[in-house]
Amino acid sequence: MRLLLTIIVSVTFGLTNAVIVLAQEVSASASPPTPPPPFCENNPGFDDFDFWVGEWDVYSNDEARQFQGTNSITKQYGSCLVKEEWQGAQGGGGFSVNYYNPVKNEWRQVWVANGYSIDYVGGLNEDGAMLLQGHIYDYRKNAATPFRGLWTPQADGSVVQHFDVYDEASETWNVWFEGLYVKKQSSDN
Repeated sequence: MRLLLTIIVSVTFGLTNAVIVLAQEVSASASPPTPPPPFCENNPGFDDFDFWVGEWDVYSNDEARQFQGTNSITKQYGSCLVKEEWQGAQGGGGFSVNYYNPVKNEWRQVWVANGYSIDYVGGLNEDGAMLLQGHIYDYRKNAATPFRGLWTPQADGSVVQHFDVYDEASETWNVWFEGLYVKKQSSDN
């Protein structure tokens, strides 16, 4: 009986070791699983604001064409976020995050600068321009005012950015800012 028990233990031990060695060999030869492609780069809607991505010089959109500042618009986090960093010609600046929410089928921008913020939502209109509507929050006045922005791509690659603020007293929309975005020339030229 003792001999039989020794044989069973030896065979069991041998089989266990063989299975472990085989599993290690299979595991070592198998390549690691391929990660899924970035979600935002491969789904519709996330590229709607790509026409605004780039390094820009911004001018007044009138005959004077006065330099207003620079803006750096980049895509981040697998193209799930559009980041804006504004530097005004007279000093000051601001920052925004822009993102597409496929659950709501809408774009949202949250802008923050010294003394105010803007929070608005929307999407591409029938002309292919980005239209966002919401509110501007003036911290000094503790006030929220209806606000809208429109980014319109131009045939030459520039972008016109137009902001309106609502005047409740006159019940009219008034121009708050209008700029012409012109791509910066690369230093390689």
